[in-house]
Amino acid sequence: MGIDLLPTLLRGAGITIQLTLASAALALVVALIAGLGRLSPWKPIRILAGTYVEVFRGTSVLVQLFWFYFALPLFGIRLDAFAAGVLALGLNVGAYGAETVRGSILSVPRGQIEAGIALNFSAAQRMRRIVLPQAFVMMLPPFGNNLIELLKATALVSLITIPEMTFEGYSLQMTTGRTNEIFLWLLLLYFAVAYPLTLGVRAIERRVSAFLRA
Repeated sequence: MGIDLLPTLLRGAGITIQLTLASAALALVVALIAGLGRLSPWKPIRILAGTYVEVFRGTSVLVQLFWFYFALPLFGIRLDAFAAGVLALGLNVGAYGAETVRGSILSVPRGQIEAGIALNFSAAQRMRRIVLPQAFVMMLPPFGNNLIELLKATALVSLITIPEMTFEGYSLQMTTGRTNEIFLWLLLLYFAVAYPLTLGVRAIERRVSAFLRA
């Protein structure tokens, strides 16, 4: 079964997990800021947020990755491979997440917002106390899907020499020729990382839903 291959692949898996978590944290922050920005009453903010979303959703994540790693140094900005990978993946997934945030906020029933107005809540209070808690529950399933897509997209950073799981698999395949065993292990390891992430998001969704019903 190729147990001897595991130490190298697990070393790459550790880097894959680090990339996923760091990029997910960036994506979450950017998604919230850009999603709220697209609903801003100020037109320049809406335009800025909309431009970011459309550019990063409308171009290839691979090109974005190469841009951050190979093109930015031409402008005097140098990023190490890990930082470039986190930035490209986080901003790309954050653009998709921003649309999830925007759609979830718009899906909150208008009556809930009118109730906040009747209670003399300010716009910020309505957003914090009424809209965001309900919208957050709707955001979680799409965010979970984006997280899994982000995990799988980390394989692309092997192209800028980050020794994550796929990179280590390719390297082993080149040196040992044991293709079937290596890529079977890669399938199993990706699933072993993805499934707990899925369960974690579902658990958070249940807890938040139970909290709001209480």
